[in-house]
Amino acid sequence: MKVRKAVIIAAGRGTRFLPMTRSQPKEMLPLVDRPLIQYGVEEALNSGIEQIIIVTAQGKPSIEDYFDRSPELEHFLEQKGDTGRLRQMQELSRMVDVCYIRQKEQLGLGHAIITAREIVGNEPFAVILPDDVIDSDVPCLQRMMEIYGKYGDGVVAVERVADGDTRKYGIIEPEQVSERVYQVLSLVEKPEPEKAPSRLGIVGRYVLAPEIFDVLAVTPPGKDNEVQVTDALQLQLKQRRLYAFELEGIRYDTGNPLGWLKANVALALKRDDMGPELREYLKELL
Repeated sequence: MKVRKAVIIAAGRGTRFLPMTRSQPKEMLPLVDRPLIQYGVEEALNSGIEQIIIVTAQGKPSIEDYFDRSPELEHFLEQKGDTGRLRQMQELSRMVDVCYIRQKEQLGLGHAIITAREIVGNEPFAVILPDDVIDSDVPCLQRMMEIYGKYGDGVVAVERVADGDTRKYGIIEPEQVSERVYQVLSLVEKPEPEKAPSRLGIVGRYVLAPEIFDVLAVTPPGKDNEVQVTDALQLQLKQRRLYAFELEGIRYDTGNPLGWLKANVALALKRDDMGPELREYLKELL
């Protein structure tokens, strides 16, 4: 069955960005000239996704407003004669129709995914964590959807991590089946380096079969007393296979201030309209 729907998780508290995120959703922080969440939405659409479901939480109405029409702003730009920005605002509101649902308690990624169950229904779906911005020639999610279409089982995105970083990720035990594609033999959430089965850590892209909802419903809280999707996928291995795609391109972890700053600099340097001037400015600083 074709993967048509993507669930974007935007329900976290953003505590690593306090005090900024007291009143501003982390997902709306600017990455060059677009909010973080727009990168995830665009990757989904460029991968062939037809419906976007965003899981939000209390205090995040600005996400809904951002993808909605803004008649007053459009009128202002029209009166001003700023046709370029007017067209850009109109294209943004026409980009996608989004369905929103709230996670009423922050009980982990697995719990956030469950909240979208009624909207997803009985079909495979993608999950995007907007903290992970992946810059690649072919969208990471598109490659994962192709792998799902070939094997008919779930797919997680993985990246090689440093020894000391295994405790930050779900780590897989891999068996390579083709270039950059592995069958997952087991998973463990945030292990110490000496207990990690590999250095391939799961990052913020998933393509999942609908049966995962039943598994998540019976998955007990794990690390940090939260429902971990890694634990649910480990349970599901008893019933069906799971694959991993070692992502191509560069992943930027924008979930912390330093990673967010690095991503801004790196992506701005690639822009023709600001890259050359920014490069000269950075040379002056150094």
